[in-house]
Amino acid sequence: MRLRPVRPAGWWFDGLLLAALVGLTVALATGHLFGLDRAAADWAAQHRPTAARWAAMILNYLGQGSPLTLLAAGLGVLVAIRLRSVRAVLPPVVAFVLTYLTIGPLKVWTARPAPSASVKPPFLPPDQTLPLFQHDLPVRFAQSYPSGHVANAILWYAVLALLVTPLLATFGRTVPPRLVTVVRVLPPLIVLCTTTYLGWHWLTDSVAGLLLGLLLSRLLSRVPWDDVPLPPALRNWDRPFTRS
Repeated sequence: MRLRPVRPAGWWFDGLLLAALVGLTVALATGHLFGLDRAAADWAAQHRPTAARWAAMILNYLGQGSPLTLLAAGLGVLVAIRLRSVRAVLPPVVAFVLTYLTIGPLKVWTARPAPSASVKPPFLPPDQTLPLFQHDLPVRFAQSYPSGHVANAILWYAVLALLVTPLLATFGRTVPPRLVTVVRVLPPLIVLCTTTYLGWHWLTDSVAGLLLGLLLSRLLSRVPWDDVPLPPALRNWDRPFTRS
């Protein structure tokens, strides 16, 4: 099997994303960048009228992991039925495994409260909401880093873009490449801005989610779905779907 191409090509960019994520985590663990996070959170709190807050809350649903997972799974099943290719179900399954093994464990390990933890349970002093590794807090109050909404949005919209193209092709329709780019880029950017603006995540949480999501998305995009070996029992459902 040959890996599918990604842009930028090569593994250097993946290494850069990983290094940036590790560097950001180390910086926060040693007490750096707290001023930036506090300034961004305070600005957002002072510029959050009711109408803007509700608009941001609605737009933030673009990054809800569970609905995106179900939507991607549904599209995968639909493509599989129309093309008689069980391969179309593989991207949502692999994406779910990637998110399950990375986002949740990182949140638990870093144990960082959200900015809102000072104005609602557990009502921490504002300065105590910034540090990582607060394992003395209940897990539900310390799962802010990295932003799961942002990471989920990047990965799942990449999966949706991958599946929409062959699905529409079965109806004789094509998807303009620019539209695919918009689907992959715009929702994650909206989620990054809204989740920070609403005070649900620190700015560096969202940046970390961006770095992690891009890394996972590149790994997923490299998989040669049409060439993955399948059991003989699925021979009648073994058609390619990305180059159908």
